[in-house]
Amino acid sequence: MRSGLCSERLEIPTLEVAFIQDIHIVRGWVDASTRIVALTGAGISTDSGIPDFRGPQGVWTRDPKAERLSNIHHYMSNPEVRKLSWKSRLDHPAWQAKPNAGHGALVELERRGKLHALITQNIDGLHQQAGNSPEKVIEVHGTLHQAMCMQCEWRGGMQDVLNRVRAGEEDPPCERCGGILKSATISFGQPLIPEVIERAMQAAADAELLLAVGTSLQVYPIAGAVAAAKAAGARLVILNAEATPFDNLADAVLRMPIGEVLPPLCSAATRS
Repeated sequence: MRSGLCSERLEIPTLEVAFIQDIHIVRGWVDASTRIVALTGAGISTDSGIPDFRGPQGVWTRDPKAERLSNIHHYMSNPEVRKLSWKSRLDHPAWQAKPNAGHGALVELERRGKLHALITQNIDGLHQQAGNSPEKVIEVHGTLHQAMCMQCEWRGGMQDVLNRVRAGEEDPPCERCGGILKSATISFGQPLIPEVIERAMQAAADAELLLAVGTSLQVYPIAGAVAAAKAAGARLVILNAEATPFDNLADAVLRMPIGEVLPPLCSAATRS
């Protein structure tokens, strides 16, 4: 950690005193930065009731077979996989989820005029629901809130398609061309959208400070945004419950609950 404490009074009643100095230092970096980029993963949404994938209680950790539903080759070739996928979408926790304090902290960062971009690996739309401007949010893995046709590229509201599933269509085809429908998300084996990745990498290269929040930083190419930011001279702060491959590059690593730590890091200063 770099030295240089700030004089702000931080209200963090549930954290141990030993961590306060680290938070003060990172808070100073936030206050001094005008181009902050946040890179968020599943860990920021767990407090909203959306489980992560690779954590100790992750969806794929507990049920490795569930990963097949996210594989584009299985999805396109196997009607039974598609039926299971549509059934799981009906009960996806994103439909009831509400933004939590971590999401709200990044909204505050934008309101302060410091958030340059918000790169997210999440498909739940909670950043926009919390109040971040859609033009600031770069959804590298797409969005669950839209459906798309794999043949004619039609796009529409996910809930309209789910209503067809509720009405009895187990594997609803595209009403325009009869093609296979899926969520407008990037599945394993499906190519990312080059323009979206290019935008994310450019944003990272423009950052003065990169906040990697709730991401394992194991999924490429977007994990490369960390190296891009560091190569351009940005400070790197990692907030994640588990170790990441980039911890040794970080200027600070905070192993604390995101909903408790991110708000005091992002809020406007309260002088004592």
